[in-house]
Amino acid sequence: MAAGASVLETVKELAKDNDSSKEKNQVQPGLSGPLKKRIQQLVDSNPVMLFMKGTPEEPKCGFSRKVVVVLNEERVKFGSFDVLSDSEVREGLKKFSNWPTFPQLYCKGELLGGCDIAIAMHESGELKEVFKDHGIDTTNEAKEKESGNGKGGISKSTDLSTTLSSRLESLVNSSAVMLFMKGKPDEPKCGFSRKVVEILQQENVPFESFDILTDEEVRQGLKVYSNWSSYPQLYIKGELIGGSDIVLEMQKSGELKKNLHEKGILPAETIQDRLKNLIASSPVMLFMKGTPDAPRCGFSSRVADALRQEGLNFGSFDILTDEEVRQGLKVYSNWPTYPQLYYKSELIGGHDIVMELRNNGELKSTLSE
Repeated sequence: MAAGASVLETVKELAKDNDSSKEKNQVQPGLSGPLKKRIQQLVDSNPVMLFMKGTPEEPKCGFSRKVVVVLNEERVKFGSFDVLSDSEVREGLKKFSNWPTFPQLYCKGELLGGCDIAIAMHESGELKEVFKDHGIDTTNEAKEKESGNGKGGISKSTDLSTTLSSRLESLVNSSAVMLFMKGKPDEPKCGFSRKVVEILQQENVPFESFDILTDEEVRQGLKVYSNWSSYPQLYIKGELIGGSDIVLEMQKSGELKKNLHEKGILPAETIQDRLKNLIASSPVMLFMKGTPDAPRCGFSSRVADALRQEGLNFGSFDILTDEEVRQGLKVYSNWPTYPQLYYKSELIGGHDIVMELRNNGELKSTLSE
């Protein structure tokens, strides 16, 4: 393969390491025959298929939205399936692909990866090469046809007058962080707008706002301009981020703060700051290999199971997804292995300590003081 082949090769190696080849997917335990057949039909239903949260027109998470944008920029037709609409498919696909998160992007039945991989392949030019190698049409005509049918995601409409379009563009870009909301930050007129204001204030983000209730032309025009039908709408450096659900999810995942740092709106975050924020993101916080639903090592699996058996709510971070965090936390905590369990930002310990606390009947009380 030509440009950027290293990205896809890395994905394939990861898939191999995690037993996620197509042959092993077919014998994945816990996946019934009918469900496996249904998922295979969905995967094969379009040459390019995106399993996402929400729809291309209304993504329900920032990561799904980013992949929609990538596919639009690649000018490729794609099918999509909203995993929030069917929990059986949502959970089954994790086993089918041995990939624990969404979105998941497939090309001709082959898993390419999630958000980070799709972006990396797009930026390196490899995604275009993959589509080309598989005979996927990426012409302007294909993009325009898809957009005209109201599919394929976010694209600006030409149905606005030049004057209104120019005005909206000026408003969107009038501040690095711009919130179109119902009401004002100190007097929001709906709960969703209030929620986004609170998030921006919690993150100490300077922002400007526009009350869409005061201007019907802007209110209706912006829906067309952004191809986003509801309010609030948050923009960063002229780019639509989304509404309250997406902003909330991005805050919880750390993606919002990361975006703000990358765009120079918030000062650069040191690794120490990032680790502190991650550790404090949940009273009980587990740094592990994999996720609680799809652990990647036995020690991580046993600790997650122990916490669940005690009925404890906990947050988690997959250290396999971020090498900087993986190595930095070892130094920060002076603890060289994983998993690592924290309570109220204090290190409790690793696998052996957690198991000892559980066996002594002290785990729940230790994490509930």
